[in-house]
Amino acid sequence: MTVKILGVGCPKCRRLEEKVKTVIDMNSINATVEKVTDINEMMKYNIMMTPGLVVNEKLKSSGIIPRDEQLLAWLKEEIN
Repeated sequence: MTVKILGVGCPKCRRLEEKVKTVIDMNSINATVEKVTDINEMMKYNIMMTPGLVVNEKLKSSGIIPRDEQLLAWLKEEIN
């Protein structure tokens, strides 16, 4: 599974990255986390606000930091 954090490095982007990594570690999910900072690459996902969260090339959120429960649900969706 590939998880992408879309953002240029703002505090919210860093916070989302930390949360995602924590949820992955705590639940022993086999996933690779990538940071996407290139604006042109981010625009491929049609986001208007950062941070963006993409799981297996599916945009899950933008402009927010989802709760841990929501992150886990999205990750589990992509395992099945």
